[in-house]
Amino acid sequence: MVATPEKLDQGSSVHSSGNDRVAVLLMGYGEVESYEDFANYNEQALNLLTAKFAPVPGWIYPPLAKLLAIFDLHEWQHQHDHFISPHNHIFEQQRVGIEQQLQAKWGDRIQVFKAFNFCKPFLPEQVLAEIQAQGFDKILIYPLLVVDSIFTSGIAVEQVNKALGNIPQDSEHWVKGLRYIPSFYNEPAYLDLMAKLVEEQIAKSLAHKYLPSQIGIILTNHGCPHEAKGFTSGIDESQALYELVRERLIHRYPLISVGWLNHQTPMIKWTQPNAELAAKNLMDLGAKAVIFMPIGFATENHETLLDVEHIIHGLRKKYSDVTYVQMPCVNEHPEFVQMAAQWADSHIADLLNEQALTVNPSLAIGSLDVDNHHHHHHHDHNGHHHHH
Repeated sequence: MVATPEKLDQGSSVHSSGNDRVAVLLMGYGEVESYEDFANYNEQALNLLTAKFAPVPGWIYPPLAKLLAIFDLHEWQHQHDHFISPHNHIFEQQRVGIEQQLQAKWGDRIQVFKAFNFCKPFLPEQVLAEIQAQGFDKILIYPLLVVDSIFTSGIAVEQVNKALGNIPQDSEHWVKGLRYIPSFYNEPAYLDLMAKLVEEQIAKSLAHKYLPSQIGIILTNHGCPHEAKGFTSGIDESQALYELVRERLIHRYPLISVGWLNHQTPMIKWTQPNAELAAKNLMDLGAKAVIFMPIGFATENHETLLDVEHIIHGLRKKYSDVTYVQMPCVNEHPEFVQMAAQWADSHIADLLNEQALTVNPSLAIGSLDVDNHHHHHHHDHNGHHHHH
């Protein structure tokens, strides 16, 4: 089912007053469900993602997006038998599950909306217009798909900011409260669940055939460019996520590696080892079975499905005597949905308890000089106190 703009019915309708309600805005990429949308999707992605780390002039995006669409079409339609990504469906299940958990605690004061970075009719500006129309004035921005940092999640903030900037001059801003969850890379409950899922999979399909030291575990992360025009690109958080999950497994299963799912673009240095190289490295160390477990993605998408499938397909040709296991993302796993709702609790409490913000954007224009002078002066006195 493809949603149409008229059907933006996310969650139950609510009738309490604006100031004691919170709209939780879950954000993911969204994925193409109709092959005609490839070029449009790619252009949005190039503008928001690639522009931050590749030295590519803006005029090239539309033709490049069309070219990439041809490759996508070939991969999804021919190589993968008319593949349609399950991402949007899974993300909706996650939204429903998280909303049910939150409403069980907070009642109908909380509603969970989903926004997709690249897919109509759920672009952030469309969904925020709906949130405003429903009378909400407090928002919790919650990127859910990729478990990294400010880089991927920052796209969410960028789009929200763009949408929130579109308000009439001389009017007070409709948003009275705002909170943000940048990542859950170091949440113990998530880390424990990742390790548990790997252990369960090994017990189910490998433990009776291989010694623990012969089972290679590749924990796949969202690939990160090393240089991203000065943006922090998520490497630190993703690396920490990997190390924290590895810690929970390595005493029982010595062969563990991170495997980065990179977008191999020319001239860009990406995180290493990529997932394919990671597998080869573990085989060199004696792995007879290799598990690919996505830890850096919470929701299945073409990277976790098609890219890993390609990698396994290529490895099988060269190393046919090795057993390969491709594990799913955490998706709508009941434990994950429950913890994802709990991570929002304290922020919802803050939003409900704090005094409403009053922001008048028109005041920002005239006050720049005073503020700049003040900040500059202030900085001189505190120039030696750099916090790291």
